[in-house]
Amino acid sequence: MEAGDSGSTAGLMSRYQGSARGTGVPEEGWRICLAHEFKEKRKPFQARDVSLANIVEHLGLGVRYLRWWYRKTQVEKKAPFIDMFNALPLRQIYGAPMGGFGGGTITRGWRGEFCRWQLNPGMYHYKTVIANQFTVCLRRGGQTVYQQVLSVERPPTLQGWNWGYCGSYAFYHALYPRAWTVYDLPGQNVTLTCRQVSPIIPHDYQDSSLPAAVLVWDVENRNDFALEVTIMFTMTNGTGHKDDKIEGHWNEPFHLEKDGEAVSGVLLHHCTSVNPYTLAIAAREQPGREISHQTSFSPQGTCSALWSDLITDGQLGSPDGPSPPTQKGEKVAAALAARCTVAAMGQNSLEFSLAWDMPKVTFGAGEREHLRRYTRFFGGSGDAAPALSLYALTRYRDWERRIEDWQRPILQDRSLPSWYKSALFNELYFLADGGTVWVELRPDCDISGGLRSEEGGLPAQPNIIREYGRFAYLEGQEYRMYNTYDVHFYASFALIMLWPKLALSLQYDMAGWVVQEDSTQRLHLMSGLVSPAKTRNVVPHDIGDPDDEPWQRVNAYLIHDTADWKDLNLKFVLHVYRDFHLTQDQQYLQDMWPICQAVMESMMRFDKDSDGLIENSGYADQTYDGWTVTGPSAYCGGLWLAAVCVMYKMARLLDKEPVYNRYRDLLDRGSSSFDRLLWNGQYYNYDSSGRVFSNSVMSDQCAGQWFLRASGLGEDEFQAFPVEKVRRALKTIYELNVMQFAGGQMGAVNGMRPEGVPDSSSVQSDEVWVGVVYGLAATMIHEGMLEEGLKTAEGCYRTVWERLGMAFQTPEAYCEKGIFRSLAYMRPLSIWAMQLALDQRAGQPRDSESQAAGQDAAEPAARTEGEAVQAVPRTQAFSPETVIDTAQVVQCQRASEQDP
Repeated sequence: MEAGDSGSTAGLMSRYQGSARGTGVPEEGWRICLAHEFKEKRKPFQARDVSLANIVEHLGLGVRYLRWWYRKTQVEKKAPFIDMFNALPLRQIYGAPMGGFGGGTITRGWRGEFCRWQLNPGMYHYKTVIANQFTVCLRRGGQTVYQQVLSVERPPTLQGWNWGYCGSYAFYHALYPRAWTVYDLPGQNVTLTCRQVSPIIPHDYQDSSLPAAVLVWDVENRNDFALEVTIMFTMTNGTGHKDDKIEGHWNEPFHLEKDGEAVSGVLLHHCTSVNPYTLAIAAREQPGREISHQTSFSPQGTCSALWSDLITDGQLGSPDGPSPPTQKGEKVAAALAARCTVAAMGQNSLEFSLAWDMPKVTFGAGEREHLRRYTRFFGGSGDAAPALSLYALTRYRDWERRIEDWQRPILQDRSLPSWYKSALFNELYFLADGGTVWVELRPDCDISGGLRSEEGGLPAQPNIIREYGRFAYLEGQEYRMYNTYDVHFYASFALIMLWPKLALSLQYDMAGWVVQEDSTQRLHLMSGLVSPAKTRNVVPHDIGDPDDEPWQRVNAYLIHDTADWKDLNLKFVLHVYRDFHLTQDQQYLQDMWPICQAVMESMMRFDKDSDGLIENSGYADQTYDGWTVTGPSAYCGGLWLAAVCVMYKMARLLDKEPVYNRYRDLLDRGSSSFDRLLWNGQYYNYDSSGRVFSNSVMSDQCAGQWFLRASGLGEDEFQAFPVEKVRRALKTIYELNVMQFAGGQMGAVNGMRPEGVPDSSSVQSDEVWVGVVYGLAATMIHEGMLEEGLKTAEGCYRTVWERLGMAFQTPEAYCEKGIFRSLAYMRPLSIWAMQLALDQRAGQPRDSESQAAGQDAAEPAARTEGEAVQAVPRTQAFSPETVIDTAQVVQCQRASEQDP
């Protein structure tokens, strides 16, 4: 993509003065000059931003929250699951995270800094560790002619180094899971391209779990003489946290050879009492490459000795043996250098890796120990960092081949705009960097709590979880609850389309908790009432807080009693059928059917007048948890009708004729009531309460139809809404919520008054929710409104990624001016629903996963009997070729054969 291809890209690249375009940098993606400064600086939503009217309305909530917050932070010394007093400030610095799913992530900023850390599961640390850098050294004729830290920073520490690289001669380009930084070295006729590769590969359940990334440095020498080029990688033992200064951390060099390949590097052992880990910086040994190291240095002084060591001969001293353990208050770092010769007018490359090994983890309560997924392939003894480094450095080209095969059909589709291609892939960052954990199922775990329904129900250890592990991701980096289900409803498209086994595993975990209860009495902050933590036959809001004990204690969310929410159970039912539609997994459908019946039965109590339509209860009893809704409503009523529709579809598939007839009748009555109570000729009213704001235009009013379309339903026999009314409503939303809001340039506002001003009745009605907008755009595409759908979604991408500097931290919400809320949020993964809609619109055939892989590669774990293959058009990937030691294969087989 040339700098002037579009106005937005030109804006982000306007300060680039270099001429180089780098090696292998794709046209599509998010590109920014390292000298760019975002003009707009927004602030996070906090308690002081609540309007006076809302303060009065929610005064009790404020008092109860303050008391709870004080007890949590000052007495229990824990972090609140939502901190209204200490929201994260906006730092416009983040780039693509490194690492696979569930083993922790390390984020590099687009200027190259190591600045966001999530090694302890679900707990984030936002600290730029200034000593973590890459430095280039150029030598000619035995003399160093140029040595520069590749950072635009000028820190007050490490003054012995040459800082302040001119950002106007470098740019960053991200197309997740890869990213490129191009440095056009001023006056040197040399271009460096650093390519960052993480193992995020659809339909791969082995390599995608690895806590590692590769950083390849391509060097272009445009001089008429050869150069010796050294890249030095420095890394601190730690994450910038206060525990970096406790005693006992130490480093040691390592060398590993296997099957004719070799790597060398330094291990940095971080010896905390809870969740200790080892970092590994490594380089691949190849002919014509020289690798050297410095086992330890202090990152707290000027560090002139390390700089001088490199500048002398382009190499480091490479001492033998480990460093002494640190003393209290000390920090320790390590350095690794790789050198090669680049011929005149030639090219060469140097390959580094960063890996981290924290195989066994405990959550905040410390009650149970979990093995991360990657330990199935690399062991759980804590000594896997060298093997991870070797594996990454020798397999990354295969990773890239499979990534390119997956992305190519979309990137080459000229009917799709460039911004969409960037958004589609770059928003996937959250699946890895959403506090994600992916762990093995413990042998003593019974996900059903030992409960079985009369029609069967869930096994204690479903095959899908035994084979593919347990997967969880946060609602947001600031909203610290795992698998928040009302939000996962939107985000789940990415998982079910790309890693369907993980999507089904998550569903089994959620289903297991549906049939369980937790009678522990808890105070709910909105109502001030005390009720059980978990009610039977109700979908939990979330599966827990990483600072507590997820999977053991659910519903970390304390604001409302979600047992009475109107959307959770319905979303579960809609998930089940959509997932079945996309996977054709018959066993999954059979296992989920009793759970669906149970949750639907529990919803019947909300149809107070037996007209076939549920009613909301006069408070914010759904995902819009700050937006009061009363009586039959467009959002929950629509979800209800869609859930009823898929219930009788599933009953037909499972040959449950009495159930089919019941839900067919219920749909007929409910649809009639829905139209009578809510349709006004142009759209469905927000609710039927008759309040001043009850006729607001809700952008999310067609969510039920969206899921029906995604599930191949919505017309003919399995239709819940008249298609012409859905399309009329979508046109109204486009005309008002999109085009009458912020000049049509910021997406769709949640609520809009018929007269064309945002609904100001709540703190959420005048927000834009990015994930809701992507879902709305998908609905428009399903209904033939392609141009309107793309225009609607484009506003969010341009706002977040190009105007507000929120790359790789897409928020839940922003207002037209001033504020945003909840950075790095789950819901925007719903952009993959747009891709599903595009696929269905194109009418592409559904090939099986094995066909997608060319039938030339096996999955890392064999399919269990009764599981169907997965099929997702235009999102296909080669399954991984399992290359592990025989002992590891035996270990994996024993784990999968273990009886519950």
